[in-house]
Amino acid sequence: MENFFTQYTDSKAVFPSFPIVQHNCLGSWDVFGLLFDSFTLRPHPPLLVPIQDPPSRRSVLPIFPGFLSLSPPPPGHPPVAIYVSRVLNHHISCSTVFHDSSEMLSVDILSPDGLFGSTQPSVRVTSVYLLHTNRPPCRGIPPEQLFSFLPYP
Repeated sequence: MENFFTQYTDSKAVFPSFPIVQHNCLGSWDVFGLLFDSFTLRPHPPLLVPIQDPPSRRSVLPIFPGFLSLSPPPPGHPPVAIYVSRVLNHHISCSTVFHDSSEMLSVDILSPDGLFGSTQPSVRVTSVYLLHTNRPPCRGIPPEQLFSFLPYP
């Protein structure tokens, strides 16, 4: 079976789809490994993988060939991570956006030629892991912070 990523070798690659897989790994290395191993069986592996509760050792995330791992800076176990396909990062500009909370991480995807067959040059993908708290309002991040206005999708 041909690898989806091998189709995109020129600098003007147009991705026919933009698969994203979101998952909570429950801090388990086994769950992480099974999830990423399953991508090798798919005809179109994901280009972005936002993860909640990724496994880590000494604040270092696991690696998987073909992906860059992004997470909030240490100290401590990162509650969120985003894995970006190296192919996507090779063809389109991807920049990490850190927030005031370590439970939230974003990636801005930028292309001056437009994205998804449109002239829209950017989109933001955000991974959030809202832990329940016993204090009002019973969420770690207020809705205003999660859904702040952006000049792009």
